[in-house]
Parts: sequence; structure tokens; C-alpha cells
Amino acid sequence: MSDKRVVRVEVNGAWHDGLVEPRRTLSDFLRDDLDLTGTHVACENGFCGNCNVLLDGETVRSCLMFAVQADGRSLTTVEGLAEPDGTLGRLQQAFHDNHGLQCGFCTPAMLLTAHEYLEAYPDGGTDEQIREAISGVICRCTGYQHIVESIRAAAGGAA
Repeated sequence: MSDKRVVRVEVNGAWHDGLVEPRRTLSDFLRDDLDLTGTHVACENGFCGNCNVLLDGETVRSCLMFAVQADGRSLTTVEGLAEPDGTLGRLQQAFHDNHGLQCGFCTPAMLLTAHEYLEAYPDGGTDEQIREAISGVICRCTGYQHIVESIRAAAGGAA
């Protein structure tokens, strides 16, 4: 008898079915089963936020969540931020144009966190609000200033 469970999730607008062990993390399911490798795993204990994805529009740590917990729900990964033709989405382009990344490891989680923030504050809010919103994603390269400028630019404000 198998302990595996059927999981059906909507990821980036498309439904996917999988057969997973109940202990399989959402990050492993996304990366290994669905080949969505934009979800990065670093600390594996939820501290760094680099595994963030959007679950029903809200950021979650995919390394702390089981794939079975996402059953029947909607997920967005960094791959889902691109335009349908594969070109960079508005937020991704703003990060590119404003040097909001260096090594790129935190970038997927930073983009998804910024996406959630801009849904709540489409005008960009204040730099302090942006910094608070992204504070749960650790970046070891940038010092965050270019990330803040990128988010402000994506909102239509001056970078």
C-alpha cells in the first residue's frame, strides 16, 4: 500500500496533478516534480525567505509547507510573472532596468514578495513601507537600495 497522496494545484494559471508523499515539501514538488526551478531553497527552515511563492496571492515559505497543503489551491512562482509571450513582466523588467539583483539567488522570492506588496500598494507607498514588505527575504549582495528603487519604478514612481 502506497502512502502517496494525489495533489492537484493550479500553478501559474495551469492545473497540475501529482502523486506525492505527505512529507514532500512544496518547494521540492515545484522544483523536482513540476520543473519550476525558479523557486530557490537556501536555509530550509523558513528564515531566509528565498523559497517564497504566492499561495492564493499571499507569500508563503514553500520549504515549510507540504505539497498536500496546497491541494486545490492556486500558486504563483517567479515563472508566472513573465508575460504570456515569455518576455519579462513589468516588475521583472524594473528589477533589470534598476539593477535590483546581483547574484540573483534571492531575486525570485524578492519579485514575488514585491508583487504581493504592489497588489496592496499599487502606487508604491513609501520607501519605508517597501523595506518593511521585503524584510522577510534575505539578500546578501545588494544592500536593498536598488531593490527598493526597482519596486518604486514598477509602481510608476521615479527610481
